[in-house]
Amino acid sequence: MSVTHPDVSPEQRAVYLTPDQVCDLVPGMTKSNLSQLRFKGRGPKFLKPTARTVVYRERDVIEWLEASERISTASVQ
Repeated sequence: MSVTHPDVSPEQRAVYLTPDQVCDLVPGMTKSNLSQLRFKGRGPKFLKPTARTVVYRERDVIEWLEASERISTASVQ
C-alpha cells in the first residue's frame, strides 16, 4: 500500500542513501572510512531503522560535506 502526502512536494521529500551511495557521492570515500566516521561521530548524520541497516539523508550528507569547506590547508578544524 502506498501512502501519498499531498502537503509535501517531491522536492521536499527526503532522499535516503545507502553507505554505497554515499561513497559514490563523495569522491574518495570508502565504506570503511564512512563506518569509522560514523563510529567516531564525525561523519554525516545517519538513521538506523534496524540493527543492520544504516541510511543517510542526501541533504545531511551534502551539508556535512559542505561544512568541511576550507580556504587553506592550514585551516584548523
